[in-house]
Amino acid sequence: MGLGQVLARGRIVTPHGVVRGQVRAADGVITAVESDDGRSPAGTPGPHGVIDAGESYIIPGAVDAHVHCLSSSHEGIEATTRSALAGGVTTIVEMPYDHGNPITDAGRLRAKRAMAEQQAHADIALLATVQPVGGAPQVEGLVEAGAAGFKLSLFDTDPRRFPRVPDVELLDVLSEITRCGSIACFHAENEEIIKPLVERLRAEGRTQPLDHCASRPPISETEAVLKAAEFSLAMGCRAHFCHLSLARSVGIVSWYAEAGLDATAETCPHYLAFTAEDMTMAGSRLKINPPLRDLEDQEALWDAVARGTVDVVASDHAPWPLSEKVLPNVFDNHSGVPGVETLVPIVLGEGLARAIPIESLVSVLCTTPARRFGLKGKGAIEPGYDADLVVFDPVRTSVVDGSRLHSNAGWSPYDGMKLQGKITHVLSRGTVVFDGELHSEAGRGRILKPEVE
Repeated sequence: MGLGQVLARGRIVTPHGVVRGQVRAADGVITAVESDDGRSPAGTPGPHGVIDAGESYIIPGAVDAHVHCLSSSHEGIEATTRSALAGGVTTIVEMPYDHGNPITDAGRLRAKRAMAEQQAHADIALLATVQPVGGAPQVEGLVEAGAAGFKLSLFDTDPRRFPRVPDVELLDVLSEITRCGSIACFHAENEEIIKPLVERLRAEGRTQPLDHCASRPPISETEAVLKAAEFSLAMGCRAHFCHLSLARSVGIVSWYAEAGLDATAETCPHYLAFTAEDMTMAGSRLKINPPLRDLEDQEALWDAVARGTVDVVASDHAPWPLSEKVLPNVFDNHSGVPGVETLVPIVLGEGLARAIPIESLVSVLCTTPARRFGLKGKGAIEPGYDADLVVFDPVRTSVVDGSRLHSNAGWSPYDGMKLQGKITHVLSRGTVVFDGELHSEAGRGRILKPEVE
């Protein structure tokens, strides 16, 4: 492969620290990361010239470990993945709770893969799920068909699209996931607490935005995390805990990891950027499951990111149209917000402002999610890895305008928010796909199959 061509120069964030130098690549794969020791090394420029990042950081393309392309019929793989690239996310892990057609057998997974091959702009790994009863026998076929893991819910969001897996079935499914060498990803909320509280609040006429938070008290999350961790430990199953809103939940995962469970904890930028109090102004636009918490919880989550007990920060991109987020009764609105395009600038900008090392932020956005889901060649700037690069200027600022983002949602929970830092370039496998404008086409994304170490 040789030395390859020079793609970019600047402050390169590698697994070994920040290096001032240049990145070389050939055929879309990094061949060398060279330190210039204050000089500008010579080299043949890449097909787009050499990007001189100056004092900007060059980080790996982000791996968003929690994306819903198809929960809403208004979005789709093409819209989400073009939004991903514009936000510095060059790889997504796609959730299986598709509108009208959850991915519960190998045939459905193969059909979704074929669709993604035609539509994806970014690279994409596909999760599967199981039907509530009798799902365990499908696990092996789904793994063989390329599932990067299994999303399992302890809460019945929708009886068909997003169902709860009963306890005894969950044990069987976890046993099969373990046998097949895959990973379980949990939506951990306690249904026996939440659903009666929702009905009680409805009956009392308490249907304002903050009543959503009242229907999902902290114990409804922490008990479910505890249960999922105990089930996973009993079955010897690798576990990833999605969208944790509480530092106590992160602490439970850490405790189980120390006790021998192969476990990782994920939080999301909305828990780091908003509190429940923001719903008094934004209303049901900020209805999310689990809900937003208080300022103390938010600060504790940032502390967990800084200390490394939060392993992954992912968007939980759920691009419902605004018409399904502004109904008068909070409980009639869909839960979730669009976020894949704003993930990287929010986490990097605020994280750097809090003096969190850039290497730690790259770990939660890029390196750990790639490693956790077996996405070989993703999440790091090293020889042999894909030349997925993002140039992030920490000095420039931008203001979020959801109408100009690339999702079909047409809005953002961060509308009007001033972000510190700005993405100026995104490269996917050595090709510039964003430089202020998107340069991509549907079908350029690759479908990734996990390679677990």
